[in-house]
Amino acid sequence: MDRLAAMELFVSIVEAGSLSAAARQTGRSLTSTVRTLAALEAHLDARLLQRTTRRLCLTEEGADYLERARQVLRLVDEAEQTARRARVQPKGRLVISAPRLFGRMHVAPALLDLLAREPALSASLMLNDRQIDLLDEGVDVAVRIGRLADSSLRAVQIGHTRWVRCASPDYLARHGEPAELAALADHVCLQFTGGAPFEGRFACNSADALVEAAVQGHGLVRLLSYQVMPQLRAGRLREVLAADSGAPMPISVVYPQARLLSARVRVFRDHLAALRPAFDF
Repeated sequence: MDRLAAMELFVSIVEAGSLSAAARQTGRSLTSTVRTLAALEAHLDARLLQRTTRRLCLTEEGADYLERARQVLRLVDEAEQTARRARVQPKGRLVISAPRLFGRMHVAPALLDLLAREPALSASLMLNDRQIDLLDEGVDVAVRIGRLADSSLRAVQIGHTRWVRCASPDYLARHGEPAELAALADHVCLQFTGGAPFEGRFACNSADALVEAAVQGHGLVRLLSYQVMPQLRAGRLREVLAADSGAPMPISVVYPQARLLSARVRVFRDHLAALRPAFDF
């Protein structure tokens, strides 16, 4: 027996004034209505209604159960309405993961704009360059760069980036511009740890430090285009070997697959997707 459904039916019987009227209102057969009421009384081991040929009367136990059943059903209704509103209206805390530099340069400003627009929403932004397990670390949504191998995640592309080799105009004036990949052996190469395909004289796990070293003329660096775009646009760095930069890589918002997506994740995903031109580097 579905106890909540039986409770609802009992309240309907009392409010309708008869079993047959309650059956019509709830779309049940009279037989089903009678059986459900009997099963509820058997479960409670108490008579709830005195039935005569002309009317129904609540027993003392029935009157007490009716009051408490209405309270329970009201609480259930309030809980359901709250849950439905949470899917429609973004509220509560959203936990986000993003690459360190991309998160600082692009995700944080976009997120702050979203929070200004959604006063019931709060967020925690985790910036790191390792790929985390969203479920294990309690993360609602992540921004990731590159091809996605985890089929358990949903992904919405919000932009793309590519590898860029570049150096300062001063460095290129002193050392010349490489005409082919083989010529890199004759250059000072600044290497992002784990990210570059050539051995460099200076390696670092901070893109910021490598960008600054390249701007100061210490060598050639290979980084993602979004990491050096401000310097390229300002002329402090100049791209070389552009034909060998490779295919663009997607920038995506990823989140665990779910039939019912929370409003928090949905509004963040849609907000970043609407900014798509700004994330094409």
